[in-house]
Amino acid sequence: MNRILVIGGAGFVGRHIVARLVDRGLRVTVPTRHRARARHLILLPTIEVIETDAGQQAAVDDLVRGHDAVINLIGILQGTRGTPYGPEFARAHVELPRHIVDACSRLGVRRYLHMSALGADSRGPSMYQRSKGDGEAVVRASGLDWTIFRPSVVFGPEDRFLNTFATLARFFPVLPIGGANVRFQPVWIGDVADAFVNALDKRDTYGKTYELVGPRVYTLRELVQFAATASGHPRTVVALPDSLAQLQARFMELAPGEPLMSRDNLDSMKVDNVASRQPFVPAPELGVTPTAMEAEAPRYLAGLTARSRLSTYRARARR
Repeated sequence: MNRILVIGGAGFVGRHIVARLVDRGLRVTVPTRHRARARHLILLPTIEVIETDAGQQAAVDDLVRGHDAVINLIGILQGTRGTPYGPEFARAHVELPRHIVDACSRLGVRRYLHMSALGADSRGPSMYQRSKGDGEAVVRASGLDWTIFRPSVVFGPEDRFLNTFATLARFFPVLPIGGANVRFQPVWIGDVADAFVNALDKRDTYGKTYELVGPRVYTLRELVQFAATASGHPRTVVALPDSLAQLQARFMELAPGEPLMSRDNLDSMKVDNVASRQPFVPAPELGVTPTAMEAEAPRYLAGLTARSRLSTYRARARR
């Protein structure tokens, strides 16, 4: 396999997968709606960044044509409410995978790697989980040589998980959260990228679904406390009852931009986000040994303080 199409390659997970594909000397195509958002990839050798909207079947056909494999990383965390899910979740998690596998089938591209999520379930409690589950069903029915990955929350230098808690800890002396006792099993971004790239040309991964998690389970309260302390701002975490957590999420949904927490996020936390079997045993064919959060996360969370100070100095110097 020499030419790989990575849909969602400009995002947090995508940039790490793309970098590893480039290191292997593969030619990589990354589509994006806004070329400027992929400027960090443009200078990499063997990369072609294409500005396009992959929302239509014809556009997806043009992207898939001429490639040996497709990796789909598209996912959203927020969307308007609907039954069984809103239109944004439908487009990103169900319709786009259907466009991709249809294009692959017609154009003779057999290999397809799909990013799903731990907890994906067509009958799950949240729109996110239900749409991810329906997207998996589309992939499994495709007849392609597919592999599905189900990561828990992914942590890394650009994540919107631990970094969000660390940033909030800079400004608030107390951190009130809903779902404080829900369990997570965070996975290192490097392990996720390695799993995708290592599986690309391994036939024994075809037709399989893999859970991607770290070596340890934490409650959400423990993760918030860890992020705050590692960033240099230890804080008290207050567990909100369900009614107040719902009210907090409603207010956050009304704020401009993407909300830090939504009611659908709270619905997702009605089930633990951990591997189905404990203790977790990684699949040997993926060649990945799960990385402990304590080994990597403090390095970038501590940098938040340094970056904050640098911004203050620049502001004082009017730079």
